[in-house]
Amino acid sequence: MDTFKFGDWDIYWLDGGITNMDGGAMFGVVPKPLWSKKYPVNDKNQIELVTEPLLVRTGDKNILIDAGVGYGKYDEKKKRNYGITREASIERSLAQLNLTVDDIDTVVMTHMHFDHIGGLTTPDGDEMRSVFPQAVIYASETEWNEIREPNIRSRNTYWKENWTAVQNQVKTFTDEFEVRPGMTMIHTGGHSDGHCIVKMEQKGEVILHMADLMPTHAHQNPLWVLAYDDYPMTSVYAKEKWVKDGLNNGWWFSFYHDAHVRMIKWNETGKEVTGELKRTPFTD
Repeated sequence: MDTFKFGDWDIYWLDGGITNMDGGAMFGVVPKPLWSKKYPVNDKNQIELVTEPLLVRTGDKNILIDAGVGYGKYDEKKKRNYGITREASIERSLAQLNLTVDDIDTVVMTHMHFDHIGGLTTPDGDEMRSVFPQAVIYASETEWNEIREPNIRSRNTYWKENWTAVQNQVKTFTDEFEVRPGMTMIHTGGHSDGHCIVKMEQKGEVILHMADLMPTHAHQNPLWVLAYDDYPMTSVYAKEKWVKDGLNNGWWFSFYHDAHVRMIKWNETGKEVTGELKRTPFTD
């Protein structure tokens, strides 16, 4: 299990599952000869995208950033369409840290697309139950409203089985919310109308978790946005601001989807890597 010591906090990446999505869709209008130099692609034009939540242990709180794809929810058609080659084993990851799902105090949802929220619920007979029953789940008000009333486009990723069992655990905010001192959720929009990033600060260092505004290290360029983005120009403007801030100030960038890199730090130009934590794949 990959870990990172961040001031007084410890960060772990949990086994939340793996998807393989169309590379063209993941890089939008960027030509394949450009993006394929930065991120590997298979013969089906798919790129591997892990869905591995960050567990942040602050000493008094166990905070999960997103929840993986979940398990037991996908028939063969969905596995094929979303390239799901591994379902989540979050409980097993927690057990390695002598934790259980009941030890998770807080879940921070950057947004509620299926590959981020799927692990919040799991089948229990004919119903769904909450996987983290003791946790408060934070999401932007905009995102929470949309998952409950999706439009013709978003209903393909906002599934009722992912939220009904946890609706009494959800608390919302509008623009910014301090989860705890040193951790702030910031509403950006773009990828979804309610999309958020997470800024973490400890002892003068900053980690910026850009979620699906920068799903992998190959998406550093503000113009390289996803075809899946509902509001692509909002994504561009948000990335332009936050990537610039991160590069100018020497911040870390952390990833949920990157199959190769957990965290990275670049110099001011963004062309030179000055720090990197590689991903170690999970094995059965």
